[in-house]
Amino acid sequence: MNLPADFDAASMKAKHEVVAILKHKPGAIDKGYTMKYLRVDIGAGDIQVRDVTEEMVDLFIGGKGFDLRLMWDEVNSDTRWDSPENAICIASGPLGGTTSFSGSGKSLVTSISPTTGAPIDSNVGGYFGPFLKFCGFDALVVVGKAREERILIIDGARGEIRIEKAPDEAVDSHVLAEQLTAMYSDSRDDRDNVSVVSAGKGANHALIGCLNFSWFDWRRGGVRLKQAGRGGIGSVFRNKKIKAIVAHTATWRPKWRVTVNS
Repeated sequence: MNLPADFDAASMKAKHEVVAILKHKPGAIDKGYTMKYLRVDIGAGDIQVRDVTEEMVDLFIGGKGFDLRLMWDEVNSDTRWDSPENAICIASGPLGGTTSFSGSGKSLVTSISPTTGAPIDSNVGGYFGPFLKFCGFDALVVVGKAREERILIIDGARGEIRIEKAPDEAVDSHVLAEQLTAMYSDSRDDRDNVSVVSAGKGANHALIGCLNFSWFDWRRGGVRLKQAGRGGIGSVFRNKKIKAIVAHTATWRPKWRVTVNS
C-alpha cells in the first residue's frame, strides 16, 4: 500500500518522546565484520555497544551462530518465552549486504519460542540485516519488557541509537512499515535506506506471530515485507511492547538505481 495523501509524518513523529539515546559512529567493515554488536534493554532504556570477540568470529562466524552465542549469555534454565531476559537476536553473516552473492540480504533471528519453549531460529529476507551492519553492528540483542509501546531506531546515517515512545503509529505491519519508512527517511529517494522490523496485531493474541522485515521497492514505489515465520518470534516481540525496530543507513544504492518519481 501507499500512504494516504494527507499523511503527516512530521506531526506523528513530533508526538514521540525519546526514552534513551546513544551516539555511535559506524566504523569500517573489515572482511565482513564491524566487530561490534548492539545490546538493548527495551524496558530499562539501556543501550550498549559491545565488542564482537575474535573467538566469536572464529567459532560462530555470524548469522545464526552469532545469534545463538549471544542468546546463551542472556537466558538461563528458568527463562521462558515471555520472561524479560528472553532475547531476540538478529544478525547477518560476514557476506551480509554483498550484492554479488545471492541470499546475502538475509537476516537470522533467534529467541526462545512460545510454541516449543526451546531456542528457535528463523531466516528472513528484506534489507534489515545488511543495514544493521552498515549502521555499525554485526548483531542486535534485545532484552527486557517495556510497559508502553516502544520503537528502537538504529540511525547509522546520523550516528545514533534511540528508544522512543510511539503512541500514534499503527501496529499492523503493512501500515506501520510505510509510516516509519516515510518518517525516518530524509527524502523520498532516501526511503530505500530504511528497513523496519515489526509484528502485527495477531501477534498480541497468538503464539505463532511472525516478524515482518521491510524494504522499499523503488520500482513499485512502496514498502514490501518478508517474514521470519518460524517459532512465534513475533509474539515475543509484541510481548516486549516493541512496536518496531528501524534501521536507517547512509546512502548505499548502486549507480544504476533509477530515481523514484515524486
